[in-house]
Amino acid sequence: MVFPKWTNKIPLVLLVSVVSLLCFAVFAFAYWGSPKHYFVGYQPVQPIAFSHKLHAGELGMDCRYCHYNVEKGRHAGVPPTETCLNCHKLIKSGSKTGTAEIQKIVDAHEAGMPVEWVRIHKLADFAYFDHSAHVNKGVSCVECHGRVDQMTEVRAEKPLSMSWCLDCHRNPAPHVRDRSKITDLAWTPDGDAAELGREFMKMYNVQPRTDCSACHR
Repeated sequence: MVFPKWTNKIPLVLLVSVVSLLCFAVFAFAYWGSPKHYFVGYQPVQPIAFSHKLHAGELGMDCRYCHYNVEKGRHAGVPPTETCLNCHKLIKSGSKTGTAEIQKIVDAHEAGMPVEWVRIHKLADFAYFDHSAHVNKGVSCVECHGRVDQMTEVRAEKPLSMSWCLDCHRNPAPHVRDRSKITDLAWTPDGDAAELGREFMKMYNVQPRTDCSACHR
């Protein structure tokens, strides 16, 4: 006998080990590779300490003042320095930090350079999304971006994954509201959200598609 008898089990042990390793790799990729884990909570440091909590929350500024294109096009729009200076050429913070941050905007404007904001909410290049198609059908900013009016520093609140989008497209009623309330992030329905949403779906002719070409064009 060249090899001991127990070596006959080696092929089986190797097969079980390889299969187990492959199963774990697939699980790890599906679980930890999900946007729920690597995207939700993403909160990069921005070049200017702009507080949405102050502007959209405490001051009650409408999202559309800065994100000017949200009702008209695919992209919501990032405000140019001129938009900031519409207010800040007259209003300045009393704190040293606030004044310094406002000065960064002034400096960028005088240099003719845009503020290089770090983008947070970004879909894959192969996914088509139109902001105007959603907000004009009564889908509020809060559905995808969370309570931005309570964030000093904006972070990703929703996974924005394919399955997450499809869940909404298959059952849109709870996410549809009166178009006049789309930027009122604190708004809550007086009654059943799904029932109220179904009424607005009829009013706005909301018929979300779930076929591939709806988002992959």
